[in-house]
Amino acid sequence: HVQLVESGGGSVQSGGSLKLSCVASGYDFSKCEMGWYRQAPGGERDMVSTISARGIIKYDNSAKGRFTISRNMPKNSEHTLYLQMANLRSDDTAMYYCAASCTQYVSFWGAGTQVTVS
Repeated sequence: HVQLVESGGGSVQSGGSLKLSCVASGYDFSKCEMGWYRQAPGGERDMVSTISARGIIKYDNSAKGRFTISRNMPKNSEHTLYLQMANLRSDDTAMYYCAASCTQYVSFWGAGTQVTVS
């Protein structure tokens, strides 16, 4: 049973920090690109940051310099994806989703964790 479970969201004041976590289990994620996406009310789901199986990292321009993505991939165990967010702004308010893209046809999504910046 494949699961991606996000945690770490919450409400913070502008300028604050949060660290999101995503525990991925039930599949061999070692060969998957994993990433964080976000969707604000009324908006589309947009990429925030991704990290490939080889460790190649991409950030949306809005996240560069403020957010840091990382992943922990122990053998034969759950994978954990992180997003350290600093200097948060009100326009970072959104539902944040963890995702894994494993093949052309196989991808997984978590249920999301809410981040609210006021």
